[in-house]
Amino acid sequence: MPRLSERLQQFRSGSPLSFRLLAYILIFSSLFTLVASAIQIYSDFRRDLTAVENRMKVVETGYAASLARSLWALDQHLLQTQMEGILSLPDIVHLRLRILPDSELVMGSIERGIPTRSHSFDLTYSSNRTTSKLGTMTITTSLERVYSDLEDRVLMVLTTQFLKTFFISILIIMIFQHFVARHLTTMANYARELSIRNLSRPLVLDRPDNQINRTDELAKVTEAINQMRERLNEDIVRQEHDAEEIRKLSKAVEQSPSSVMICDRQWRIEFVNHKFTQLTGYHTDDITGKHPGALSNEQIQSRDNNQLWQAIRLQVQRVGVWQGEINSIRKNGERFWEQLIVTPIRNSAGRVTNYLILGEDISIRKRYEQQLLRQANYDVLTGLPNRMLALDRLKLALAQARRERSLVGVMFLDLDNFKHINDTMGHDAGDALLTEAARRISSCLRGTSTVARLGGDEFLVILPGLSSPEAASQVAERILQTFAPPHRLNDQEVFVTTSIGIAIFPTDSDNSGNLLQHADAAMYQAKNKGKSAYERFTPEMTEVSHERLQMETRMRRALELEEFELNFQPIVDTATGKIRLAEVLLRWNNPSMGRIMPDRFIPLAEETGLIIPIGAWVLQEACKAAIHWEQNLGVALNIAVNVSPRQFRDPGFIEVVMGALEQAGLKADRLELEITERLILDNSIETADILTQLDAAGIRLSVDDFGTGYSALSYLKSYPFDTLKIDKSFIGDVVEKQDDAALVRAIINMAHSLGLTVVAEGVETEPQTQFLVRHGCDYSQGYFYARPAPALEFEQWLKTNERATP
Repeated sequence: MPRLSERLQQFRSGSPLSFRLLAYILIFSSLFTLVASAIQIYSDFRRDLTAVENRMKVVETGYAASLARSLWALDQHLLQTQMEGILSLPDIVHLRLRILPDSELVMGSIERGIPTRSHSFDLTYSSNRTTSKLGTMTITTSLERVYSDLEDRVLMVLTTQFLKTFFISILIIMIFQHFVARHLTTMANYARELSIRNLSRPLVLDRPDNQINRTDELAKVTEAINQMRERLNEDIVRQEHDAEEIRKLSKAVEQSPSSVMICDRQWRIEFVNHKFTQLTGYHTDDITGKHPGALSNEQIQSRDNNQLWQAIRLQVQRVGVWQGEINSIRKNGERFWEQLIVTPIRNSAGRVTNYLILGEDISIRKRYEQQLLRQANYDVLTGLPNRMLALDRLKLALAQARRERSLVGVMFLDLDNFKHINDTMGHDAGDALLTEAARRISSCLRGTSTVARLGGDEFLVILPGLSSPEAASQVAERILQTFAPPHRLNDQEVFVTTSIGIAIFPTDSDNSGNLLQHADAAMYQAKNKGKSAYERFTPEMTEVSHERLQMETRMRRALELEEFELNFQPIVDTATGKIRLAEVLLRWNNPSMGRIMPDRFIPLAEETGLIIPIGAWVLQEACKAAIHWEQNLGVALNIAVNVSPRQFRDPGFIEVVMGALEQAGLKADRLELEITERLILDNSIETADILTQLDAAGIRLSVDDFGTGYSALSYLKSYPFDTLKIDKSFIGDVVEKQDDAALVRAIINMAHSLGLTVVAEGVETEPQTQFLVRHGCDYSQGYFYARPAPALEFEQWLKTNERATP
């Protein structure tokens, strides 16, 4: 390592960075030293002052009582002796004793210009429970010694700290010079000498090659400089390929799938590529020097283009880019939609030299957008406005009615029994029915009215400009009349009616939302009165609609709150009266609404889809109940569960059934699923597949309420059913009416000929039972044997009734 003198010579000869670093270190370290020293000195000064004050308080504590006694005894000699003793204490230079009432005794002197600190305390004497104030003693202390110590300390601290800071700074600078500054000088000299001619010589620093030096900042800078040298070498090689790259870019522009146009600063066309010529029909020679907005020969089109391009020019100058869609025209006069992007081309100084215009033919996309816009506002199946567009038109009709003080009729239509048609005849037939319904409704309206499909089988009719509420009723009557003729579906005549609810603006409400709700409530009232009818809204209907909404809301939480319960009714052998299986019946007991009958909540559950989780719960609990009776009572009963069409068509229905059996541990042949007759009439692949899978699993299948629908007997042999249940409407009059008796006998014989077991529902009397026995009905069910009962009551019935033993 060079000697100290040589190192200092290097500092003087040229290391400005080192000297600046030295200056900064000296300045900031000196400032820090001054602040730290000032804090320390001030702390010592405060400690000395505190010692002086404590000394005066000690005098008060030690001498106050004896001075008071001497003063009380008027012993002047003793008093003077005591004060001389106090005055002899360190730093105390003056005593003043004020004796009541007007005497004073002073000892010592205070020199002018010397800082002092004084302390006073009262002299009191106590005797015979009385305390007398005799005088006040004031002690004055000189701070000359304290300030003298402060000056010595300041001088000592500043001197030592400055020397320490100075020599440490020199040492830091020497280290910096050796480890950093000299290498920076080497780097600077290398950079000055670096040129294309000597790119092969790398930068090497004069220092040991070890792990630390290879990973510090100087090594990183050295590596960066050497990498820069290597990149310069690569750039020289790369420059040889630049001309070829430029040619490639030129070809890319020329062969680009987008049209390319380049204009000068005055927006005069300088270049167009092949795609532009192909797209517009204009060649380079035809348009060079022209403005892009002046290509059309039509005067009006040219004027509009000039205005558009003026706006484009202003936005490009202000924002730097313009992007949009314009309706362009080809050379042959054909119009097309074009997506344009206009951007400036700048030179290295940032000045605009040209303008780049990229174009793309989007005519096909625009057609798709128009199609999507129509799909967003119109129903795909019927072509009618959808809910969104209908609500917009309703709001416009209401706004116009407010201005003209006229009436607006709102009609809510729902097809009667549409779900039955859709389930039995298939979705294609349902779609055809909706299309025909839309046509019939539209044929009853005038041009200013609107008919829209809200979804499913629900339609909305808006009647603006009505003169009276009766006009809406007349339209409703015409619609009902158009639905009187049958519909032709799958070569079958089907009669489908509609229920209509009517609300009038502003009589029933002055906003669209309430009008729709009121019309909906009126429609449900029309359905409740027998369908194929219309109803005008009345305030009482709001309560009915609210009750329906309330029921739906509470039913959504009924499972969670365990409000549903299962009732069980036995199905017995008609000949012997012995029980063979039990049918599960669902009941709902709500704390607020009371006991709700199934005919009220089951249709709503099917409509809302809640029947799916409810049905799954019923299956699980029914299977558990059958296992419970077997384990606790020794009665191995089969269990029959009703399945709704909505539940049957759920994609996970089979998994739900098998899961309930597996969870309870019940054999599949002990579960019987009762399926409505309308599902049989739906001769679809899905229905057949589901029934086949259930039959293959061993589950028994039963046709419920046979004879109440469009009974197609030929369908019975197409599906793997085990049981046929005769509806109770036929059993009730089987003894009194010969027609019912003949029909029941025919059903029993037909079922037996197909290998089906027959169950009669609704048996309530002994003569009915005897009739069924005579004609070979296999099983019976009804109040004659037992009413439906909750689980505990049914279990008690099984224990006590002799017919409960299979």
